[in-house]
Amino acid sequence: MIMFDSNDKKINELTILKGILENINEAIITIDSNHTVLLYNSAAEHIFGYKREDILGRDFNTILTKKCSRNHKRAVENYINTGISKILGHETELIATRKNGETFNASFSFSVSRINNKVFFRGIVRDLSDITALKEQVLKSERLATLGQVVAEIIHEIKNPLMMIGGFATQLIRTCTNDKGLRKLNIIAQEVNRLEKLLLGMRELYTHKNIDYYPFDMNELLQEVAYIIKDDCKKKNIILEIDLSNEMAIVLGDRDKLKQVLINLVKNSIDAMEHDGNLSIQSNILDDKININISDDGCGIPEENRKKIFSPFFTTKKTGTGLGLSISKKIIEDHPGCSLSINENKEKGTLFKIIMPFYSNGDEGDK
Repeated sequence: MIMFDSNDKKINELTILKGILENINEAIITIDSNHTVLLYNSAAEHIFGYKREDILGRDFNTILTKKCSRNHKRAVENYINTGISKILGHETELIATRKNGETFNASFSFSVSRINNKVFFRGIVRDLSDITALKEQVLKSERLATLGQVVAEIIHEIKNPLMMIGGFATQLIRTCTNDKGLRKLNIIAQEVNRLEKLLLGMRELYTHKNIDYYPFDMNELLQEVAYIIKDDCKKKNIILEIDLSNEMAIVLGDRDKLKQVLINLVKNSIDAMEHDGNLSIQSNILDDKININISDDGCGIPEENRKKIFSPFFTTKKTGTGLGLSISKKIIEDHPGCSLSINENKEKGTLFKIIMPFYSNGDEGDK
């Protein structure tokens, strides 16, 4: 049995308390009546991005937005003057600010203590970013499910009469001898074909389809896509460069759907180059992530269009539906941990970047 004298006991308790504060997942911040930060644990460093030396002795407002800062300081002053507080003992959701300027939702739970006639306020802070993102994803899924049902019903109602119009137009084209009438019938047939493609795209974008996950080598798929577009590049005198990682790039996903995405991206790049140019397909593995870059030195995307490029029905093509990139982004985001983005800093041309988790159990990729 270990015995402590009174001084040893105090030291031991302080050591245990310090260990708890340093290893707890929540940020612990203590301020005095002047709003000055006195205690700031390692979880707080991780959440807010400020090191202890950056924040200790400074005003608590440093990590709050201006509005929250003003409200919080007023609440502290009100408690000191009246002994009454609406937020003490309750969990409050506030907007906090990281050192890099990023704002995020955080849960603050405040308590107060008096030591030697001095008032100290203690806050326990939890980062709600992941929870907020999850809630938004759930709401988005619910909205998409409802929208998908509506779209499916609209497509069903439009598809049949549209097919009839297209069928009758095709039949009349075969028998029509009037040049003016023939031109009009050809326009009808072309527009029906365009609308059918649009409906197909809407069904792909808004109706839920199961993703067939299994491991495969992404490099093999990229080589396959390069072979498919080889002739298109040759016709437009486009130099196709393929630079793939030396090791197998095993991912877990729906190979057919990802092939659809890749073909769509490379064809966008080819369309962006009138004649001559360079198209590059690259892959590399970094930090358990597989990065796929598809870049061209074509006309590029104007800055004002970059934020809208993945929006449904937005297109700069005369004959496009504006759904190709939207569908591609949806397919990528339906794969957990994956993303599709456009490099906004590329001076010339366009760079599409796909990031996917590396599938660690790579041996299964050969099965």
